[in-house]
Amino acid sequence: LLDEIPINSEYSTYKRYNASQLTSRTTPPKCVQMLVRDFIDDSLYNPNYGYFSKQAIIFSSEKEFEFNKIKDNLEFMNLVAKMYKEHEVPLDVTNKASRQVWHTSTELFKPWYGYAIAKYVVTEYKLSGYPSHDLIIYELGAGNATLMRNILDYIQKFEPSIYKRTRYRIVEISSKLAELQLQSQNVQNNKNVHDCVEVINKSIFDWNELVADPCYIFAFEDNFAHDLVRYDYVDEKPYQAIVVIDDKGEFEEIYEPVNDPLITRYLTLRSRTLYKTPVLQNRFFRKLRNKLPFSPNMTPPEFIPTKELLFLEILKDYFPQHRLIISDFYKLPDTIRGIDAPVVQTRYEDTMVPCSTFMVSPGWFDIFFPTNFELLRDIYLLVCHSGKAKENIRILTQHDFLKRYADLERTKTRSGENPMLMYYENVKFLLS
Repeated sequence: LLDEIPINSEYSTYKRYNASQLTSRTTPPKCVQMLVRDFIDDSLYNPNYGYFSKQAIIFSSEKEFEFNKIKDNLEFMNLVAKMYKEHEVPLDVTNKASRQVWHTSTELFKPWYGYAIAKYVVTEYKLSGYPSHDLIIYELGAGNATLMRNILDYIQKFEPSIYKRTRYRIVEISSKLAELQLQSQNVQNNKNVHDCVEVINKSIFDWNELVADPCYIFAFEDNFAHDLVRYDYVDEKPYQAIVVIDDKGEFEEIYEPVNDPLITRYLTLRSRTLYKTPVLQNRFFRKLRNKLPFSPNMTPPEFIPTKELLFLEILKDYFPQHRLIISDFYKLPDTIRGIDAPVVQTRYEDTMVPCSTFMVSPGWFDIFFPTNFELLRDIYLLVCHSGKAKENIRILTQHDFLKRYADLERTKTRSGENPMLMYYENVKFLLS
């Protein structure tokens, strides 16, 4: 049984597209080929039918939780579930599959989560930049702009002299969210309007302007698309996955030797680290298995963060004096098959529905990956710092980050439990 499927004569006539070539389409394409990263990018970010452009809504409560009046974590969970359900009801009564509402640490624990980020940034700014240069912040994909408001509120309230020198720039790929962020200054009864905010409606991958000033780059749960590779069991030669979409809109996964420059750059860089992919370990057993009848000729799939590498290259070229703050999941339940594989899921009738493949109908499913932070650190150093200064990169769990920078008394329940420390225990921070 061969895992590698050769392109037949029909598929060979299909043109290969990347995600940027499909942005003007109003319906998902047919009779095309795409690298996995482009298929995922198109599914999530196409401006007309992509998941984040069409379906996804970030849960945001109108009022902040008064944690000191809540009995314990269980009562908090019940309150969240109740508000979550109330938030979903008015969205769409005719198509229950379109209710895609998600929550984040920023929204659940506002303003205290944002205050913790602000305290970290202000602390580092005082140590390394103030007063020689302004405090410049770039946030990638700001959602409802809640984090931006909370951070600026904190600086305005507790560091007024720094606030006067603060500039906050949001880089937002979604036109719908960019408009929401522009209007966000008028929410909350016009309190705390910040005139230091600029919303830039473009993808960070289209960035082409040099930012010579020192700045902080926020990338919080930025869902960078991955490619998919498998290796020959015997000679370990890598093969890149291609998604073929036929004339009926059906998907097929085929393989070819790696020839994509970005995949090649990533695999070459990774070979300079100490990382060894799990699918190529135990060479003796792999060779033995390969002699068995009907054995597969390629390893299990491995997802590699090629768009993340492209992001790092943009930082190197256009933000030479940046400080990077990345926060994301480092492990996830219910992933599909493969190394560093994503969770693919949607909500239907208020129930989470997981999938077993990333090849799903574009626009209706979230596809998000875990981040190997230790490998990310090593790749980041190679790209942006020539492999030096490893000791200047910190990796902290969200729990440890919040214990260090958050005002935990504000999120403590009457029982002494602290939901902000108990939620999102599978999240880490990288701080450069």
